[in-house]
Amino acid sequence: MGAVERDIDDLPKNDANYTALTPLHFLDRAALIHPDRNSLIHGSLAYTWRQTYRRCRQLASALSSRGIAFGSTVAVIAPNVPAMYEAHFGIPMSGAVINAVNVRLNATTIAFLLAHSQSAVVMVDQEFYALAKESLKIWEDSRKGKFSRPILVVIGDVNCDPRSLHEALSEGAIDYEKFLETGDPDFEWKPPQDEWHSIALGYTSGTTASPKGVVLHHRGAYLMSISNSVVWDIKEGAVFLWTLPMFHCNGWCFTWTLAAICGTNVCLRQVQAKGVYSAIADLGVTHFCAAPVVLNAIVNARKDEQILPLPRTVHVMTAGAAPPPSVLFSMAQQGFRVTHTYGLSETFGPSTVCAWKPEWNSLPLEKQARMNARQGVRYTALEGLDVVHTQNMKPVPADGKTVGEIVFRGNAVMKGYLKNPKANEEAFADGWFHSGDLGVKHPDGYIEIKDRSKDIIISGGENISSVEVENVLYHHPAILEVSVVARPDERWGESPCAFVTLKPEVDDSDHRKLAEDITKFSRAEMPAYWVPKSVVFGPLPKTATGKIQKHLLRSRAKEMGTLKKSRL
Repeated sequence: MGAVERDIDDLPKNDANYTALTPLHFLDRAALIHPDRNSLIHGSLAYTWRQTYRRCRQLASALSSRGIAFGSTVAVIAPNVPAMYEAHFGIPMSGAVINAVNVRLNATTIAFLLAHSQSAVVMVDQEFYALAKESLKIWEDSRKGKFSRPILVVIGDVNCDPRSLHEALSEGAIDYEKFLETGDPDFEWKPPQDEWHSIALGYTSGTTASPKGVVLHHRGAYLMSISNSVVWDIKEGAVFLWTLPMFHCNGWCFTWTLAAICGTNVCLRQVQAKGVYSAIADLGVTHFCAAPVVLNAIVNARKDEQILPLPRTVHVMTAGAAPPPSVLFSMAQQGFRVTHTYGLSETFGPSTVCAWKPEWNSLPLEKQARMNARQGVRYTALEGLDVVHTQNMKPVPADGKTVGEIVFRGNAVMKGYLKNPKANEEAFADGWFHSGDLGVKHPDGYIEIKDRSKDIIISGGENISSVEVENVLYHHPAILEVSVVARPDERWGESPCAFVTLKPEVDDSDHRKLAEDITKFSRAEMPAYWVPKSVVFGPLPKTATGKIQKHLLRSRAKEMGTLKKSRL
C-alpha cells in the first residue's frame, strides 16, 4: 500500500468556507444587483429580475406545499416561454428535479418518460395540453388501475388560441398563475446539501430503443453555466434570444448562465428567420444559440424577412450537428460572429469549443470557415477530452487522418442514465464517457467529427464520412439542405445516397436534370467513390432541435431497395 498523502494542514471544511455548488444562487444575486432590469421579454410581457426571483420562489413554495421535495421529479412540456425559464430555478429550489420534455415527441414516448421518471407534477403549455392529456392516458392505461395521477398545471399564453386553455381548466388542470398565487414570494428555499444531488433529468432521443434519462447534478450545472460565459465571452447584461429550445439540455445551461451574467432573456415561441431578425433589430439582441439547420434558414431567408445590415455584431453559438463551412461562411458575410461548439446531453450540452485564434483573422473567409467547422478543444469546465482507438483506448496520433472515438472525462459529464445500469456500464467503460462519435485530432490538438459511428458509409471496403460528402454538396448553388446516408448497393455493399432540399427559388420541375447536375458537380469536387449514386428530393425529417433524423433517412434508403448497377 502506498503512503497516505498529507496536506500541509489539518484544517477541516466548515459552514463558513464550504458550500455545495449550485446555479440557483445566480438568481438571488441578479435580483440584488439589477432588480429593475428586464429578466424576461415575451411578446408584450416583460419581467424584471426582482419579479423573476419572486415568481421562482412562489413556484418552489407552491410545489413544496404539495409535498414536492428532494426525490421528486417535475415534468415541464413547454416551448420557450417565461414559465419554462422559471421552472429551471423554481423546481430545483423546492429540492425537486426538472424534467424538461421535448414538445415534439409523440404521446407514447412522453408517456414512457413521465412513467420512467415518476413525474409527480406535469406543467404543460396550453398549446401542448392535448399531447399531455393523451400521454397521461397512455400512462394510466399501462398501470391497469394502479395509477397515481400527477398534479397537472396548465401554462396560459395570450399569444395562443384560448380554447385549449379553457379545455384544460374545465378538465381540472390548475392555471399556472393561480398555482403561483398559492406560493410565498419570500419563500426561504434551501440550496442542495450535496452538489452531487440531481438538478435536471433530460431524455435522449431514443432513435432505436427507449429514450435514456440523462441525470445532471448541481455541480456540473454550476460549472457549465460559468464556463459558457468564459468560453463565449458573453458579458454582463447581454440580451439573449431563445432560438434554442430550453428543453434541449436545459438550453445548454444558458438558462442559468443568463442569471449569472444578469442578462435579458428574449423568448421566441416559434423560431423563424423573420422573428430572429426582428428581435435583433427591435430588442437589442446580442447573442443567440442555434443548431446549424437554423443558421442555414437565417442566411437563406427571403430578402423581405431579413433586416440587414445588422445593427451590431451578433454572436451566435452553434452546436447539435457539424455545421457546413459554407453556412459558417455565409453567416460571417452577414455580420454574425459564430462560435462553434459540440457536446451531448450527457455532457450538459456543448462541452468543446472551436476556440478562435487571432492568427486566423488574416486568413481568407473561406479558410476561416473551414478552421471554425472543427469541434475544437475542451471547455474550461471539462477536464478530459480525447480521440482514442476503439480497440485499446490509446489516443490516436494528431495527424488529422486517423479516426477514433471521441471520449470525455470530468465534471461536465452526467451522473449517469436513470435506472439503466447496463447503459451506464457501456457509457463509462475504461473511465471515460464514450460519445459514439468518430473523429480525428489535428496537429494543433483540435478535434473534428467525421461521423457518428452508425453514419459511416462503407463502400467497397472504404470508409466514407457522410459529413464530408455533405460539406461538399452544401457548396452546390441549388442545395438548401442535404443529408447523406448509406444505401444498399449490389456492387459496393453500400453507396452514398443524398437526400436534398432545394432552395426556394430553384426550379424543381425536372428532378432528373437536377440530380445529373448534382452528380456532375460531385464528380468534379470529391473522390469518385464518395459521389452519391442516388439523389432524392424533398423536405428532410428533423428532431425538435433541428437535427436531421438520419435514422429515418437510412430506413428510407433501405426501403428504396438495393442499387442494382453502380456507375462508378
